[in-house]
Amino acid sequence: MSGVRPQAERLLEQAEAALEQAGVPSPRFDAETLLSHVTGSPRALVRRAPVQEPQRRTFLDMIAARARRVPLQHLTGTTAFRYVDVEVGPGVFVPRPETEVMTGWIIDQIAGLPEPVVVELCAGSGAISLSLVHEVPRARVHAVELDEGAHSWALRNLAGTGVDLRLGDMAEAFADLDGTVDAVVANPPYIPIDAWESVAPEARDHDPALALWSGSDGLDAMRVVERVARRLLRPGGVVAAEHADAQGQSAPAVFCGEPPAWTQVRDHPDLAGRPRFVTACRLGP
Repeated sequence: MSGVRPQAERLLEQAEAALEQAGVPSPRFDAETLLSHVTGSPRALVRRAPVQEPQRRTFLDMIAARARRVPLQHLTGTTAFRYVDVEVGPGVFVPRPETEVMTGWIIDQIAGLPEPVVVELCAGSGAISLSLVHEVPRARVHAVELDEGAHSWALRNLAGTGVDLRLGDMAEAFADLDGTVDAVVANPPYIPIDAWESVAPEARDHDPALALWSGSDGLDAMRVVERVARRLLRPGGVVAAEHADAQGQSAPAVFCGEPPAWTQVRDHPDLAGRPRFVTACRLGP
């Protein structure tokens, strides 16, 4: 019997083949993650995990859904973001690893302040705000989200954290904080409306439209972020906003208008070296 391969290993091989045929970018990782989720076995050990019949059926259903390009995180119900786990599902943008770099930049900027005030625009699931209060507990964090479905996910993720979460349009948000904020952070929508075909099905078909599309050049929301950050920040306060990798020049240009309101405008790469987020420092009055 020593030559009999474990059922989990056989299941995973079949699942990997099905996901690869469907064009899923990481078929082995996704298959192992889903079987780990179903069996409760660590992913590193899942190839030899015992699999009960109900678990097998659930796993095959999940693989079929993943082959239809339902996001992996919708199937597991959570995603890791920096040092926290975030609940996600239909109706909310799934946080990406690229955004962790920008979040780390903001955390570095506020880490030395005694009681930093931070505003997150376009909060989505609340992943950035959750990381801020987790890593800088003394921070006073405020967040706003326009989409009601996404806002409900943020409410769940930020419950008990003390984050001031509001439902509404970022353009008018937090007038009560004008001129007092130390840092503004945003992962706004930034995909041009004519780029439909270039977007992965997981995002195009499952992320909320409000989290994706942003005018003909993808920068409509970025222009709002710039105006709101200009209003909210104290002199010397900083803003960080994510953008598409093709916007490494056009996104920073949004912060270079006249009359000048910003200094130290620069762009930053993600972990893959691609242009990913712009930062700037608010000039004094």
